[in-house]
Amino acid sequence: MNTWKVLVADDDPNVREIIGLYFEQQHIEMIEAQDGQDALEKLEKELPDIVILDVMMPRMDGYEACREILRKYDLPIIMLTAKGDEFDRVLGLELGADDYMTKPFSPRELVARIKAILRRMQRKQPGEQEPQEVCELNGLSIHPDRREVIAGGEKISLRPKEFDLLLHLARSPGTVFTREQLLEQVWGYDFIGDIRTVDVHVKKLREKLSPHHSDCIVTVWGVGYKLEVAS
Repeated sequence: MNTWKVLVADDDPNVREIIGLYFEQQHIEMIEAQDGQDALEKLEKELPDIVILDVMMPRMDGYEACREILRKYDLPIIMLTAKGDEFDRVLGLELGADDYMTKPFSPRELVARIKAILRRMQRKQPGEQEPQEVCELNGLSIHPDRREVIAGGEKISLRPKEFDLLLHLARSPGTVFTREQLLEQVWGYDFIGDIRTVDVHVKKLREKLSPHHSDCIVTVWGVGYKLEVAS
Protein backbone atom coordinates (compact mmCIF):
# COMPACT_ATOMS: atom_id res chain seq x y z
CA MET A 1 0.00 0.00 0.00
CA ASN A 2 1.30 3.41 -0.97
CA THR A 3 1.89 5.81 1.91
CA TRP A 4 1.91 9.33 0.57
CA LYS A 5 3.22 12.36 2.39
CA VAL A 6 1.29 15.63 1.86
CA LEU A 7 2.24 19.11 3.05
CA VAL A 8 -0.83 21.22 3.85
CA ALA A 9 -0.30 24.97 4.32
CA ASP A 10 -3.36 26.77 5.69
CA ASP A 11 -3.57 29.38 8.44
CA ASP A 12 -6.90 27.96 9.66
CA PRO A 13 -6.19 25.21 12.23
CA ASN A 14 -9.74 23.88 11.84
CA VAL A 15 -9.17 23.25 8.13
CA ARG A 16 -5.89 21.49 8.87
CA GLU A 17 -7.55 19.38 11.55
CA ILE A 18 -10.39 18.27 9.26
CA ILE A 19 -7.97 17.41 6.46
CA GLY A 20 -5.68 15.61 8.90
CA LEU A 21 -8.47 13.43 10.27
CA TYR A 22 -9.49 12.33 6.79
CA PHE A 23 -5.87 11.77 5.76
CA GLU A 24 -5.41 9.52 8.77
CA GLN A 25 -8.32 7.36 7.62
CA GLN A 26 -6.72 7.11 4.18
CA HIS A 27 -3.25 6.32 5.60
CA ILE A 28 -1.80 9.56 4.22
CA GLU A 29 0.92 11.28 6.23
CA MET A 30 0.33 15.00 6.72
CA ILE A 31 2.87 17.76 7.29
CA GLU A 32 1.21 20.89 8.70
CA ALA A 33 2.24 24.45 7.90
CA GLN A 34 0.61 27.64 9.18
CA ASP A 35 1.54 29.81 6.19
CA GLY A 36 3.74 29.94 3.12
CA GLN A 37 6.92 30.74 5.00
CA ASP A 38 6.32 27.87 7.39
CA ALA A 39 5.74 25.60 4.37
CA LEU A 40 9.14 26.51 2.89
CA GLU A 41 10.83 25.83 6.22
CA LYS A 42 9.13 22.43 6.48
CA LEU A 43 10.23 21.58 2.93
CA GLU A 44 13.86 22.08 3.91
CA LYS A 45 13.48 19.32 6.51
CA GLU A 46 11.42 16.73 4.65
CA LEU A 47 10.14 16.45 1.09
CA PRO A 48 6.47 15.53 0.59
CA ASP A 49 4.90 13.95 -2.49
CA ILE A 50 2.53 16.89 -3.04
CA VAL A 51 1.79 20.32 -1.57
CA ILE A 52 -1.60 21.88 -0.73
CA LEU A 53 -1.49 25.69 -0.50
CA ASP A 54 -4.21 28.03 0.70
CA VAL A 55 -4.14 31.31 -1.22
CA MET A 56 -4.85 33.73 1.64
CA MET A 57 -2.24 33.28 4.38
CA PRO A 58 -0.20 35.69 6.58
CA ARG A 59 3.56 36.29 6.19
CA MET A 60 3.68 34.58 2.80
CA ASP A 61 0.54 33.90 0.77
CA GLY A 62 -0.08 30.90 -1.47
CA TYR A 63 1.01 32.65 -4.65
CA GLU A 64 4.46 33.59 -3.37
CA ALA A 65 4.86 30.19 -1.74
CA CYS A 66 3.95 28.51 -5.04
CA ARG A 67 6.60 30.55 -6.89
CA GLU A 68 9.29 29.76 -4.30
CA ILE A 69 8.46 26.06 -4.10
CA LEU A 70 8.53 25.56 -7.88
CA ARG A 71 11.78 27.52 -8.10
CA LYS A 72 13.47 24.97 -5.83
CA TYR A 73 11.47 21.76 -6.12
CA ASP A 74 9.65 19.72 -8.76
CA LEU A 75 6.51 19.06 -6.76
CA PRO A 76 2.83 19.01 -7.74
CA ILE A 77 0.75 21.72 -6.07
CA ILE A 78 -2.97 22.06 -5.41
CA MET A 79 -4.22 25.56 -4.54
CA LEU A 80 -7.12 26.25 -2.17
CA THR A 81 -8.98 29.36 -3.31
CA ALA A 82 -11.94 31.52 -2.30
CA LYS A 83 -15.22 30.26 -3.70
CA GLY A 84 -16.20 31.95 -6.94
CA ASP A 85 -13.02 34.00 -7.31
CA GLU A 86 -11.91 33.14 -10.85
CA PHE A 87 -8.85 35.40 -10.65
CA ASP A 88 -7.42 33.38 -7.76
CA ARG A 89 -7.97 30.11 -9.59
CA VAL A 90 -6.45 31.18 -12.88
CA LEU A 91 -3.46 32.94 -11.30
CA GLY A 92 -2.57 29.87 -9.29
CA LEU A 93 -2.60 27.71 -12.41
CA GLU A 94 -0.56 30.23 -14.37
CA LEU A 95 2.07 30.21 -11.63
CA GLY A 96 2.47 26.48 -12.14
CA ALA A 97 -0.01 24.84 -9.77
CA ASP A 98 -1.40 21.56 -11.06
CA ASP A 99 -4.93 22.00 -9.76
CA TYR A 100 -7.16 24.07 -7.49
CA MET A 101 -10.13 23.57 -5.21
CA THR A 102 -12.57 26.17 -3.98
CA LYS A 103 -13.54 26.53 -0.33
CA PRO A 104 -15.54 25.02 1.22
CA PHE A 105 -14.49 21.66 -0.16
CA SER A 106 -14.91 18.00 0.61
CA PRO A 107 -11.86 16.27 2.16
CA ARG A 108 -12.92 13.19 0.22
CA GLU A 109 -12.67 15.09 -3.07
CA LEU A 110 -9.31 16.55 -2.05
CA VAL A 111 -7.95 13.05 -1.45
CA ALA A 112 -9.36 11.90 -4.79
CA ARG A 113 -7.50 14.69 -6.58
CA ILE A 114 -4.29 14.01 -4.67
CA LYS A 115 -4.46 10.34 -5.62
CA ALA A 116 -5.21 11.16 -9.26
CA ILE A 117 -2.16 13.42 -9.53
CA LEU A 118 0.23 11.13 -7.67
CA ARG A 119 -0.82 7.95 -9.43
CA ARG A 120 -0.15 9.56 -12.78
CA MET A 121 3.26 10.78 -11.60
CA GLN A 122 4.25 7.54 -9.91
CA ARG A 123 7.10 5.87 -11.71
CA LYS A 124 6.70 2.19 -12.54
CA GLN A 125 9.20 -0.22 -11.02
CA PRO A 126 11.85 -1.63 -13.39
CA GLY A 127 10.49 -4.64 -15.29
CA GLU A 128 6.91 -3.80 -14.38
CA GLN A 129 6.09 -2.74 -17.93
CA GLU A 130 7.64 -2.41 -21.33
CA PRO A 131 9.22 0.97 -22.22
CA GLN A 132 6.67 3.31 -23.71
CA GLU A 133 7.11 4.39 -27.31
CA VAL A 134 8.57 7.82 -27.96
CA CYS A 135 6.20 10.17 -29.82
CA GLU A 136 7.90 11.94 -32.72
CA LEU A 137 5.85 14.62 -34.46
CA ASN A 138 6.00 18.28 -35.42
CA GLY A 139 9.70 18.32 -34.62
CA LEU A 140 8.99 17.28 -31.03
CA SER A 141 10.33 14.17 -29.33
CA ILE A 142 8.14 13.18 -26.39
CA HIS A 143 9.71 10.54 -24.11
CA PRO A 144 7.06 9.06 -21.77
CA ASP A 145 9.50 7.01 -19.69
CA ARG A 146 11.83 9.94 -19.05
CA ARG A 147 8.96 12.44 -19.06
CA GLU A 148 10.98 14.70 -21.34
CA VAL A 149 10.17 16.79 -24.40
CA ILE A 150 12.97 17.62 -26.84
CA ALA A 151 12.68 20.27 -29.57
CA GLY A 152 15.56 21.48 -31.73
CA GLY A 153 17.96 19.50 -29.57
CA GLU A 154 16.84 21.35 -26.45
CA LYS A 155 14.90 19.99 -23.50
CA ILE A 156 11.65 21.85 -22.81
CA SER A 157 10.83 22.08 -19.12
CA LEU A 158 7.20 21.16 -18.48
CA ARG A 159 5.18 20.84 -15.31
CA PRO A 160 3.82 17.30 -14.70
CA LYS A 161 0.30 18.12 -15.84
CA GLU A 162 1.56 20.04 -18.87
CA PHE A 163 3.54 16.98 -19.93
CA ASP A 164 0.56 14.66 -19.38
CA LEU A 165 -1.66 16.92 -21.47
CA LEU A 166 0.81 17.18 -24.35
CA LEU A 167 1.44 13.43 -24.37
CA HIS A 168 -2.30 12.68 -24.37
CA LEU A 169 -2.89 14.96 -27.35
CA ALA A 170 0.19 13.62 -29.16
CA ARG A 171 -0.94 10.02 -28.84
CA SER A 172 -4.09 10.85 -30.82
CA PRO A 173 -2.96 13.48 -33.34
CA GLY A 174 -5.82 15.17 -35.15
CA THR A 175 -8.40 13.96 -32.61
CA VAL A 176 -10.54 16.70 -31.09
CA PHE A 177 -10.98 16.40 -27.32
CA THR A 178 -13.54 18.37 -25.36
CA ARG A 179 -12.36 20.08 -22.20
CA GLU A 180 -14.45 17.67 -20.16
CA GLN A 181 -12.78 14.69 -21.84
CA LEU A 182 -9.33 16.10 -21.15
CA LEU A 183 -10.18 16.71 -17.50
CA GLU A 184 -11.35 13.12 -17.14
CA GLN A 185 -8.61 11.47 -19.19
CA VAL A 186 -5.61 13.62 -18.20
CA TRP A 187 -6.50 14.84 -14.72
CA GLY A 188 -8.04 11.45 -13.92
CA TYR A 189 -11.33 12.46 -12.31
CA ASP A 190 -14.58 14.24 -12.95
CA PHE A 191 -13.72 17.87 -12.40
CA ILE A 192 -16.05 19.86 -10.17
CA GLY A 193 -15.92 23.54 -11.04
CA ASP A 194 -15.20 25.51 -14.21
CA ILE A 195 -13.19 24.05 -17.09
CA ARG A 196 -10.74 26.96 -17.31
CA THR A 197 -8.08 24.64 -15.94
CA VAL A 198 -7.60 23.09 -19.39
CA ASP A 199 -7.43 26.49 -21.09
CA VAL A 200 -4.73 27.72 -18.72
CA HIS A 201 -2.61 24.60 -19.18
CA VAL A 202 -2.93 24.82 -22.97
CA LYS A 203 -1.84 28.46 -22.80
CA LYS A 204 1.23 27.55 -20.74
CA LEU A 205 2.06 24.69 -23.09
CA ARG A 206 1.91 26.98 -26.11
CA GLU A 207 4.19 29.49 -24.39
CA LYS A 208 6.76 26.82 -23.54
CA LEU A 209 6.67 25.23 -26.98
CA SER A 210 7.26 28.63 -28.60
CA PRO A 211 9.26 29.40 -30.72
CA HIS A 212 9.38 25.73 -31.73
CA HIS A 213 5.78 24.67 -32.36
CA SER A 214 3.43 26.83 -30.29
CA ASP A 215 0.73 26.55 -32.98
CA CYS A 216 0.52 22.74 -33.03
CA ILE A 217 -2.17 22.73 -30.32
CA VAL A 218 -5.24 23.99 -32.14
CA THR A 219 -8.38 25.40 -30.57
CA VAL A 220 -11.55 23.95 -32.07
CA TRP A 221 -14.02 26.67 -31.18
CA GLY A 222 -17.05 25.50 -29.26
CA VAL A 223 -15.55 22.03 -28.75
CA GLY A 224 -12.03 21.80 -27.33
CA TYR A 225 -8.48 21.13 -28.53
CA LYS A 226 -6.48 18.90 -30.83
CA LEU A 227 -2.84 18.44 -31.73
CA GLU A 228 -2.45 19.12 -35.42
CA VAL A 229 0.27 17.30 -37.30
CA ALA A 230 2.33 19.55 -39.55
CA SER A 231 2.12 18.62 -43.22
